[in-house]
Amino acid sequence: MTFLVDSHCHLASLSLEGKAAHNIDEIIERARRCGVSHFLSIACTSKEFEKNLEIAENYDNIYLGCGIHPLNLEDEPDWTDDRLKTNLLSSDKVIAVGETGLDYHYAPETKSIQITSFVRHIGIALDVKKPLVIHAREAKSDTLSILKSENARDAGGVIHCFTDSVDMARVCLDMGFYISFTGIATFKPSDNVREVVKYVPLDRMMVETDCPYLAPVPVRGIENEPAFVRYTLKYIADFKGVSENELARITTENFENLYNLKLSDVKHKGCEVSNYKIEKILDSVFSQSF
Repeated sequence: MTFLVDSHCHLASLSLEGKAAHNIDEIIERARRCGVSHFLSIACTSKEFEKNLEIAENYDNIYLGCGIHPLNLEDEPDWTDDRLKTNLLSSDKVIAVGETGLDYHYAPETKSIQITSFVRHIGIALDVKKPLVIHAREAKSDTLSILKSENARDAGGVIHCFTDSVDMARVCLDMGFYISFTGIATFKPSDNVREVVKYVPLDRMMVETDCPYLAPVPVRGIENEPAFVRYTLKYIADFKGVSENELARITTENFENLYNLKLSDVKHKGCEVSNYKIEKILDSVFSQSF
Protein backbone atom coordinates (compact mmCIF):
# COMPACT_ATOMS: atom_id res chain seq x y z
CA MET A 1 0.00 0.00 0.00
CA THR A 2 1.26 3.48 -0.89
CA PHE A 3 0.77 6.45 1.39
CA LEU A 4 1.43 10.18 1.07
CA VAL A 5 2.92 12.08 4.01
CA ASP A 6 2.82 15.78 4.71
CA SER A 7 6.26 15.63 6.28
CA HIS A 8 6.16 19.07 7.90
CA CYS A 9 3.05 20.96 8.96
CA HIS A 10 1.95 23.10 11.91
CA LEU A 11 -1.51 21.82 12.75
CA ALA A 12 -1.71 23.80 16.00
CA SER A 13 -1.19 27.03 14.04
CA LEU A 14 -4.09 26.65 11.61
CA SER A 15 -6.67 29.40 12.03
CA LEU A 16 -9.61 27.05 11.30
CA GLU A 17 -11.58 29.96 9.94
CA GLY A 18 -13.27 30.59 6.63
CA LYS A 19 -14.36 28.32 3.81
CA ALA A 20 -12.01 25.35 4.23
CA ALA A 21 -12.58 23.92 7.70
CA HIS A 22 -13.62 24.81 11.22
CA ASN A 23 -11.83 22.07 13.16
CA ILE A 24 -8.93 19.63 12.87
CA ASP A 25 -11.25 16.73 12.01
CA GLU A 26 -12.30 18.57 8.85
CA ILE A 27 -8.69 19.42 7.98
CA ILE A 28 -7.64 15.77 8.29
CA GLU A 29 -10.66 14.56 6.31
CA ARG A 30 -10.00 17.06 3.51
CA ALA A 31 -6.43 15.78 3.37
CA ARG A 32 -7.62 12.15 3.29
CA ARG A 33 -9.92 12.88 0.36
CA CYS A 34 -6.88 14.18 -1.52
CA GLY A 35 -4.82 11.10 -0.72
CA VAL A 36 -2.78 12.52 2.18
CA SER A 37 -2.58 9.81 4.82
CA HIS A 38 -0.01 10.79 7.48
CA PHE A 39 1.30 13.98 9.04
CA LEU A 40 4.29 15.28 10.98
CA SER A 41 3.10 18.29 12.97
CA ILE A 42 5.93 20.49 14.19
CA ALA A 43 5.99 22.58 17.37
CA CYS A 44 8.13 25.71 17.47
CA THR A 45 7.52 26.44 21.17
CA SER A 46 6.67 24.46 24.29
CA LYS A 47 3.14 25.87 24.29
CA GLU A 48 2.62 24.83 20.69
CA PHE A 49 3.89 21.34 21.54
CA GLU A 50 1.18 20.99 24.19
CA LYS A 51 -1.48 21.89 21.60
CA ASN A 52 0.01 19.48 19.07
CA LEU A 53 0.07 16.69 21.63
CA GLU A 54 -3.63 17.18 22.31
CA ILE A 55 -4.36 16.95 18.58
CA ALA A 56 -2.18 13.89 18.00
CA GLU A 57 -3.74 11.95 20.87
CA ASN A 58 -6.92 11.67 18.78
CA TYR A 59 -5.22 10.38 15.61
CA ASP A 60 -3.05 7.37 14.85
CA ASN A 61 -1.61 9.06 11.75
CA ILE A 62 -0.27 12.29 13.28
CA TYR A 63 3.33 12.34 14.49
CA LEU A 64 5.10 15.20 16.24
CA GLY A 65 8.30 17.19 16.30
CA CYS A 66 9.33 19.40 19.19
CA GLY A 67 11.89 22.19 19.41
CA ILE A 68 12.35 25.93 19.77
CA HIS A 69 12.33 27.65 16.38
CA PRO A 70 15.13 30.16 15.81
CA LEU A 71 12.53 32.91 15.39
CA ASN A 72 10.83 32.00 18.68
CA LEU A 73 13.89 32.02 20.94
CA GLU A 74 13.08 35.42 22.41
CA ASP A 75 9.61 34.10 23.32
CA GLU A 76 11.19 31.28 25.36
CA PRO A 77 14.50 32.66 26.61
CA ASP A 78 14.59 30.29 29.57
CA TRP A 79 14.01 27.01 27.78
CA THR A 80 16.08 24.15 29.18
CA ASP A 81 17.58 21.01 27.72
CA ASP A 82 15.82 18.91 30.36
CA ARG A 83 12.41 20.37 29.54
CA LEU A 84 12.87 19.76 25.85
CA LYS A 85 14.09 16.20 26.46
CA THR A 86 11.03 15.58 28.64
CA ASN A 87 8.76 16.70 25.81
CA LEU A 88 10.67 14.62 23.25
CA LEU A 89 10.35 11.50 25.40
CA SER A 90 6.76 12.13 26.53
CA SER A 91 5.10 10.11 23.78
CA ASP A 92 5.92 7.61 21.05
CA LYS A 93 4.25 10.10 18.73
CA VAL A 94 7.23 12.46 19.11
CA ILE A 95 9.70 11.39 16.43
CA ALA A 96 11.73 14.51 15.63
CA VAL A 97 13.81 17.24 17.28
CA GLY A 98 12.85 20.63 15.93
CA GLU A 99 12.34 22.56 14.24
CA THR A 100 15.65 24.16 14.97
CA GLY A 101 18.32 25.91 12.95
CA LEU A 102 19.26 29.39 11.81
CA ASP A 103 17.32 32.24 10.21
CA TYR A 104 19.38 35.32 9.33
CA HIS A 105 16.72 36.64 6.95
CA TYR A 106 14.22 37.69 9.59
CA ALA A 107 16.42 37.86 12.70
CA PRO A 108 20.10 38.51 11.97
CA GLU A 109 20.30 40.44 15.24
CA THR A 110 19.76 37.20 17.24
CA LYS A 111 22.50 35.30 15.44
CA SER A 112 24.41 34.51 18.63
CA ILE A 113 21.49 32.96 20.52
CA GLN A 114 20.36 31.11 17.38
CA ILE A 115 23.75 29.44 17.07
CA THR A 116 23.78 28.47 20.76
CA SER A 117 20.27 27.04 20.49
CA PHE A 118 21.07 25.11 17.32
CA VAL A 119 24.12 23.50 18.95
CA ARG A 120 22.04 22.57 22.00
CA HIS A 121 19.31 21.01 19.84
CA ILE A 122 21.86 18.87 18.01
CA GLY A 123 23.26 17.65 21.31
CA ILE A 124 19.76 16.82 22.51
CA ALA A 125 18.99 14.96 19.27
CA LEU A 126 22.10 12.85 19.76
CA ASP A 127 21.12 12.15 23.39
CA VAL A 128 17.53 11.11 22.66
CA LYS A 129 18.41 9.46 19.34
CA LYS A 130 15.84 11.28 17.25
CA PRO A 131 16.43 13.01 13.88
CA LEU A 132 16.62 16.76 13.44
CA VAL A 133 14.21 18.99 11.53
CA ILE A 134 16.36 21.88 10.37
CA HIS A 135 15.37 25.38 9.32
CA ALA A 136 18.07 27.23 7.37
CA ARG A 137 17.45 30.61 5.75
CA GLU A 138 20.24 32.84 4.50
CA ALA A 139 22.60 31.07 6.90
CA LYS A 140 24.37 28.57 4.66
CA SER A 141 27.90 28.90 6.02
CA ASP A 142 27.03 28.73 9.71
CA THR A 143 24.45 25.97 9.18
CA LEU A 144 26.92 23.71 7.40
CA SER A 145 29.73 24.52 9.81
CA ILE A 146 27.61 23.63 12.84
CA LEU A 147 26.22 20.47 11.27
CA LYS A 148 29.78 19.30 10.69
CA SER A 149 31.36 20.42 13.97
CA GLU A 150 28.56 19.01 16.13
CA ASN A 151 28.43 15.64 14.29
CA ALA A 152 24.79 16.18 13.39
CA ARG A 153 25.01 13.48 10.74
CA ASP A 154 25.01 10.95 13.61
CA ALA A 155 21.50 12.11 14.53
CA GLY A 156 20.33 12.42 10.93
CA GLY A 157 17.54 14.64 9.79
CA VAL A 158 15.98 16.75 7.09
CA ILE A 159 16.57 20.27 5.81
CA HIS A 160 12.96 21.35 5.57
CA CYS A 161 11.52 23.98 3.21
CA PHE A 162 14.77 24.00 1.26
CA THR A 163 15.41 27.30 -0.54
CA ASP A 164 19.20 27.47 -0.80
CA SER A 165 21.61 26.43 -3.54
CA VAL A 166 22.55 23.19 -5.24
CA ASP A 167 25.95 23.50 -3.55
CA MET A 168 24.37 23.51 -0.10
CA ALA A 169 22.09 20.63 -1.04
CA ARG A 170 25.12 18.64 -2.18
CA VAL A 171 26.89 19.06 1.15
CA CYS A 172 23.75 18.22 3.13
CA LEU A 173 23.16 15.10 1.05
CA ASP A 174 26.78 14.07 1.52
CA MET A 175 26.21 14.28 5.27
CA GLY A 176 23.21 11.98 4.95
CA PHE A 177 20.43 14.54 5.34
CA TYR A 178 17.17 14.53 3.42
CA ILE A 179 15.89 17.57 1.53
CA SER A 180 12.24 18.59 1.77
CA PHE A 181 10.35 20.88 -0.59
CA THR A 182 7.28 23.06 -0.05
CA GLY A 183 4.95 24.94 -2.36
CA ILE A 184 7.78 27.40 -2.98
CA ALA A 185 8.90 24.99 -5.72
CA THR A 186 5.72 25.93 -7.62
CA PHE A 187 6.23 29.70 -7.41
CA LYS A 188 7.20 31.40 -10.65
CA PRO A 189 10.29 33.23 -9.27
CA SER A 190 11.71 30.07 -7.64
CA ASP A 191 14.07 28.90 -10.38
CA ASN A 192 16.80 28.33 -7.78
CA VAL A 193 14.58 25.90 -5.86
CA ARG A 194 13.69 24.03 -9.04
CA GLU A 195 17.41 23.63 -9.76
CA VAL A 196 17.71 21.88 -6.41
CA VAL A 197 14.61 19.77 -7.12
CA LYS A 198 16.30 18.72 -10.36
CA TYR A 199 19.51 17.84 -8.52
CA VAL A 200 18.18 15.97 -5.47
CA PRO A 201 17.64 12.24 -6.13
CA LEU A 202 14.19 10.88 -5.41
CA ASP A 203 15.44 8.66 -2.59
CA ARG A 204 16.63 11.72 -0.62
CA MET A 205 13.53 13.88 -1.12
CA MET A 206 10.40 14.68 0.88
CA VAL A 207 7.39 16.91 0.31
CA GLU A 208 5.65 19.12 2.84
CA THR A 209 3.22 22.01 3.20
CA ASP A 210 4.77 23.92 6.13
CA CYS A 211 1.14 24.95 6.60
CA PRO A 212 -0.40 27.33 7.40
CA TYR A 213 2.30 29.05 5.32
CA LEU A 214 3.46 28.82 1.69
CA ALA A 215 0.38 27.50 -0.10
CA PRO A 216 1.42 26.22 -3.55
CA VAL A 217 0.19 27.37 -6.92
CA PRO A 218 -2.73 27.27 -7.81
CA VAL A 219 -3.91 28.08 -4.26
CA ARG A 220 -1.16 30.54 -3.39
CA GLY A 221 -2.33 33.39 -1.22
CA ILE A 222 -4.75 31.49 1.03
CA GLU A 223 -4.02 29.62 4.23
CA ASN A 224 -2.13 26.43 3.47
CA GLU A 225 -3.28 23.03 4.77
CA PRO A 226 -2.11 19.40 4.46
CA ALA A 227 -4.44 18.59 1.54
CA PHE A 228 -2.48 21.01 -0.61
CA VAL A 229 0.69 18.90 -0.45
CA ARG A 230 -0.91 17.09 -3.39
CA TYR A 231 -0.36 20.18 -5.54
CA THR A 232 3.32 20.22 -4.62
CA LEU A 233 3.60 16.47 -5.16
CA LYS A 234 2.06 16.74 -8.63
CA TYR A 235 4.28 19.66 -9.60
CA ILE A 236 7.48 17.93 -8.53
CA ALA A 237 6.41 14.59 -10.04
CA ASP A 238 5.82 16.26 -13.40
CA PHE A 239 9.10 18.15 -13.09
CA LYS A 240 11.04 14.97 -12.31
CA GLY A 241 9.22 12.91 -14.94
CA VAL A 242 7.63 10.37 -12.60
CA SER A 243 4.03 9.61 -11.66
CA GLU A 244 2.40 11.05 -8.57
CA ASN A 245 2.00 7.55 -7.20
CA GLU A 246 5.69 6.82 -7.63
CA LEU A 247 6.76 10.04 -5.94
CA ALA A 248 4.28 9.47 -3.12
CA ARG A 249 5.65 5.97 -2.60
CA ILE A 250 9.28 7.06 -2.59
CA THR A 251 8.84 10.11 -0.37
CA THR A 252 6.87 8.00 2.08
CA GLU A 253 9.64 5.40 2.16
CA ASN A 254 12.12 8.20 2.79
CA PHE A 255 9.99 9.41 5.71
CA GLU A 256 9.81 5.90 7.11
CA ASN A 257 13.55 5.39 6.77
CA LEU A 258 14.47 8.67 8.44
CA TYR A 259 12.12 8.25 11.38
CA ASN A 260 12.40 4.47 11.67
CA LEU A 261 8.67 3.95 11.16
CA LYS A 262 6.43 1.56 9.29
CA LEU A 263 3.27 3.43 8.39
CA SER A 264 -0.04 1.61 8.36
CA ASP A 265 -3.57 2.30 7.22
CA VAL A 266 -5.79 4.12 9.69
CA LYS A 267 -9.51 4.49 10.25
CA HIS A 268 -10.95 7.88 9.41
CA LYS A 269 -13.78 9.76 11.06
CA GLY A 270 -15.46 10.53 7.75
CA CYS A 271 -16.96 13.88 8.70
CA GLU A 272 -18.57 16.09 6.08
CA VAL A 273 -16.18 18.64 4.62
CA SER A 274 -16.07 21.44 2.12
CA ASN A 275 -14.40 20.87 -1.25
CA TYR A 276 -13.10 24.44 -1.20
CA LYS A 277 -9.92 24.66 -3.30
CA ILE A 278 -9.37 20.89 -3.42
CA GLU A 279 -11.51 19.98 -6.42
CA LYS A 280 -8.50 19.65 -8.72
CA ILE A 281 -6.84 17.13 -6.43
CA LEU A 282 -9.88 15.00 -5.64
CA ASP A 283 -8.37 12.35 -7.87
CA SER A 284 -10.18 9.03 -7.40
CA VAL A 285 -7.58 6.99 -9.27
CA PHE A 286 -4.77 8.35 -7.09
CA SER A 287 -6.78 8.06 -3.87
CA GLN A 288 -7.90 4.48 -4.53
CA SER A 289 -4.29 3.38 -4.88
CA PHE A 290 -3.64 4.14 -1.22
